[in-house]
Amino acid sequence: MFDNTRKTSVDVLSVSRIRSISALALVCLPIALAHADVSAQGNWSPPGGSPFLTQVQQATAGLRDINAAANAGWFGRDPFCVSGEDRGAMGVHVANPALIGGGQPDVSKPQILIYEPQANGSMVLVGVEYVVIAALWDAQHTGLPPGVPSVPAVAGQLMDFIPAPNRYGQPAVYSLHAWAWRNNPKGNFAQWNPNVTCEKQPLPMNQ
Repeated sequence: MFDNTRKTSVDVLSVSRIRSISALALVCLPIALAHADVSAQGNWSPPGGSPFLTQVQQATAGLRDINAAANAGWFGRDPFCVSGEDRGAMGVHVANPALIGGGQPDVSKPQILIYEPQANGSMVLVGVEYVVIAALWDAQHTGLPPGVPSVPAVAGQLMDFIPAPNRYGQPAVYSLHAWAWRNNPKGNFAQWNPNVTCEKQPLPMNQ
């Protein structure tokens, strides 16, 4: 079980350490095995009817090519696809460390892009993830009046609290997934997507 207790006090050293962990945990994906396959997107119709997801699609249309994302500052945390035995998958995450902090998240600036690996080594963009470092956010949002949410929200969507330690080796964060490029029967903002798979990745999966 995780310790869900959140601490709102944070010193300069802690902030520096959190930023360092977020940056150092990001390593480049092997581009030779991660070329784009935008044509594969046509096998799935992206979800429609959501103004939120429409904004995400507009903001990330130029990042469907993972090489374009790498040139724009997104890097792979690891080359493995995150998968659940009975929940679907989260895919391969690539993050932009310059966007990771403790401020109010912007729907048009997701911190993490999520790709699905293909059998030929290509990657298909399926969604995004918004991340806010919990210690930084909590330090700035103490003593709020009753009824005011203490957790961050992205365009009205409240984020989930992911405590530390966690499977990703990251500090405690607030997180929100948005499946803008792949329909999700569990919901547009569910953590896992049964329509995303890691089975095509030639590398061992991260279970």
